[in-house]
Amino acid sequence: MPDHQAPAPSPADSINLTNHFLIAMPGLEDELFGKSVVYLCEHNENGALGLMINKPSDFSLKHLFEKVELPMRRPDLADQPVFQGGPVQTEHGFVLHDAMSEGLVAGVAAVRVHRGRLRQRVTEEVEKLIEQAMAQQQGTDETVSPPQDADLQGTRTAPDGGEPQAPSSDSPITLAAEAPESVEPAEDEAESAYASTLRIPGGGLEMTTSRDVLEAVASGAGPRRMLVSLGYASWGQGQLESELAENNWLTVNADASIIFDTPVELRYSRALSLLGISEYMLSQQVGHA
Repeated sequence: MPDHQAPAPSPADSINLTNHFLIAMPGLEDELFGKSVVYLCEHNENGALGLMINKPSDFSLKHLFEKVELPMRRPDLADQPVFQGGPVQTEHGFVLHDAMSEGLVAGVAAVRVHRGRLRQRVTEEVEKLIEQAMAQQQGTDETVSPPQDADLQGTRTAPDGGEPQAPSSDSPITLAAEAPESVEPAEDEAESAYASTLRIPGGGLEMTTSRDVLEAVASGAGPRRMLVSLGYASWGQGQLESELAENNWLTVNADASIIFDTPVELRYSRALSLLGISEYMLSQQVGHA
């Protein structure tokens, strides 16, 4: 038998809580995290990132869309609260939503390609018209006339003569102005319908930080279910494992119905019920510890 033993695995090596709920223990007396349920979007050796799902702010999605100057064309989402996702980057929005189907992702990719080609074509035609106009001003005999085969329907030229942009419409999917024409996913990740998205393994969910997901909702489309939060919660390397060892959190596999379909005030108790315990039982155990 060898004299040496293999080193014990570190907590980060032996546990991965991606797509889990963190449920605050009663002893966690924190103004923000007390009695919270956190959905972990990512957990690895470098730390963890999650969103609180039961801490609503005092304004709704309708108000948020007004602030970012977008119409709200999803009555089913208009009155949903915007949540406090955590204490980090509270000025930024994070959208947790159902993963988009492969068919829809392919459709979005096709739309992006079409938009790119259409923009290029219109830009070329506009440049030709400008050149013809300049030549006419210089006394040439060239006649300025629109190309017969140019299909400009559904586009407009920017007021300053710059790159044409698609007009606002009720199209099924509206791409963000800053979104690239194509999305190159990470080598080990599936492509998403949106420009900046983290696909969460095992949960059928995605977290998107780009404006295009809001624009899709503004057009009346977008994800069927979503939760919008301002800010997120994060833990550095080994920090979450230390808090677990201190009995600050319970953990359980996440259930998307609690995130999207359960009234906010019931999410804490419903998360506990996944472990087969109630809030009363938990309080009693802590009281007798």
